[in-house]
Amino acid sequence: MQVGIDTAAAAFDETSRAINPAERLQDLVKQIEHADQVGLDAFGVGEHHRRDFLDSAPAVILAAAAGRTKRIHLNSAVTVLSAADPVRVFQEFATLDLLSQGRAEMIVGRGSSIEAFPLFGLRLEDYDSLFAEKLDLLLKIRHNEHVHWSGKYRPTLSGQGVYPRPLQNPLPIWLGVGGTPESFVRAGELGLPLMVAIIGGETRRFRPLIDLYREAGRRAGHSPDQLKVGIHSQGYVAETRQKAVDDFFPGYAHTMTEVGKERGWRPMTRADFDAQMGPQGALIIGDPDDAVAKIVRHSKALGGISRITFQMNAASLPHAKLMRAIELLGTRVGPALREEIVGNNGRDG
Repeated sequence: MQVGIDTAAAAFDETSRAINPAERLQDLVKQIEHADQVGLDAFGVGEHHRRDFLDSAPAVILAAAAGRTKRIHLNSAVTVLSAADPVRVFQEFATLDLLSQGRAEMIVGRGSSIEAFPLFGLRLEDYDSLFAEKLDLLLKIRHNEHVHWSGKYRPTLSGQGVYPRPLQNPLPIWLGVGGTPESFVRAGELGLPLMVAIIGGETRRFRPLIDLYREAGRRAGHSPDQLKVGIHSQGYVAETRQKAVDDFFPGYAHTMTEVGKERGWRPMTRADFDAQMGPQGALIIGDPDDAVAKIVRHSKALGGISRITFQMNAASLPHAKLMRAIELLGTRVGPALREEIVGNNGRDG
């Protein structure tokens, strides 16, 4: 199982105080470099177009990290494909792939925030049809240097070449999904690896959706090895469980309460937080042993996962604490998960 980190490059700290944006992005590149050094498998940068975040151009941030890393996969988390030009997105990540010598990945999705739609002159009513059409074009570009394509939302391509071509062939593209059954089926039919955002509730409730994905992929003729499942969860690791809770809860509660004002959720309480930390809850908070036990539990509940990515910056933690958490994930959690999986395979055999 691969272990990684996703970030949204928050522009504010846990007290809502603005962070120097240049320093924040420099720290982020240092975090990606550190993740590479301690053996983590992937680092993803999200995409937002609002005052709270500094990640409107994730490929640029990842390119800055490419020259300072050697083995870690660099991916978007997610690329808001509905509001983007697939040609330009492919060019950006193909360039990143060349700079990183074959370590770029795309995780594409419709996006959980809507600010990109008015910003780029798009209609929110076209939310799903925009994504379906643009995903079709992106995959066509991935497999064809010269593209013949026509659609509703973009000018026709009549054999133009799309350059540069990436080092990896094909460039890895994951489908990022929330809880919409149609999205899981779409990923399965296309044979794309799946990244499931599980930010609340009980992780096991996603099992029927993942089963839909695997069944759709099987019916479409894709091999089980091709149908990889990753999960993206909010989490944080510290030396002790109590320290992890004390570090994470204040900023997390503030962020979730603010987000909830936009989405009609009730304010985050300590009781809600404790419930999410329970055995079935989505939050992965604690010491390294706690994290390993919960990830293994989640994997079994979902029928096996290939990658787990931690979203730690929902709590807007300071750089030093994030660096320490990255170290614990790379040196303690990742190796323990790999040992656990090898042990289970041996016992199963």
